[in-house]
Amino acid sequence: MDYVGQVPAPPLDRFIDDIYCLTGVPRHRRMNIPPMPSAHLFLTLGEPARLWDSDPSVPPAVFSDGWFMGVWTRRFLVEYPARVRLVGVHFKPWGISPFVAMPPAELRNRWVPVDDVWRRSVDRIRNRIGELASPAATLRAVEDELRSRLADAPSRGLELVQHTGGRLETSHGAVAVGALTEAAGVSGNHLAAQFKAHVGITPKRLARIYRFARLINSVDTLRPIDWSEYAHSAGYFDQAHFSREFKDFTGHTPTEYLALRRRFPADRDFPPDNGPMPAE
Repeated sequence: MDYVGQVPAPPLDRFIDDIYCLTGVPRHRRMNIPPMPSAHLFLTLGEPARLWDSDPSVPPAVFSDGWFMGVWTRRFLVEYPARVRLVGVHFKPWGISPFVAMPPAELRNRWVPVDDVWRRSVDRIRNRIGELASPAATLRAVEDELRSRLADAPSRGLELVQHTGGRLETSHGAVAVGALTEAAGVSGNHLAAQFKAHVGITPKRLARIYRFARLINSVDTLRPIDWSEYAHSAGYFDQAHFSREFKDFTGHTPTEYLALRRRFPADRDFPPDNGPMPAE
């Protein structure tokens, strides 16, 4: 597949990591997606995509148009069609908040049809971008749509979450929540409440996801792996805790993950391959 992405112009770049087009034949039809510090918007312009939650009590879903996803705290599985034509948005964890009226907590660990969030909009948006020939034109059209939906004024607490969340982002989750609250001059309960309102999870849980994302994206499967060294460099100081969290987030032990990655290497020039794993 081809991945063409771009960071949107200000002020959207405060809330969005990138807007992208994904087209072509996938290397792997089914991908296991670990928790990552992002919320998402997907618009399918071709055949439907299928999704499965790692929680077996949640029924699978088929999307033929588009869906929103909040921050996930557990893994899920996506099955691409035989040929992909998809437009997506990687929101920062707090970035979806000023674009939707639905509380981000209601999008946590869920996929929700676009029309449930942006009423009667998905057909119009898909028809508009479906007629565009180039990825550059498609990305501009999606950026224009997002710009038109950005709230004129930030809702209460968003600037606090954006500032403290930015520190978690740049530190890869290594800043203690106590240090965040002290620097912001607020209580831990207040900060947690604002994160739940704008991210859907607490800052402590978001820090865990940033920490894991740093670890999983730094693994070089072409070299010998010292998992204790990787874990320590990512901020894990308890090896047993690291092993449990790794298995919880990926569905594999570190040894199983390494064998899978060596069998199916990630393409470092293709961002969607960096965290997800083939579910072969």
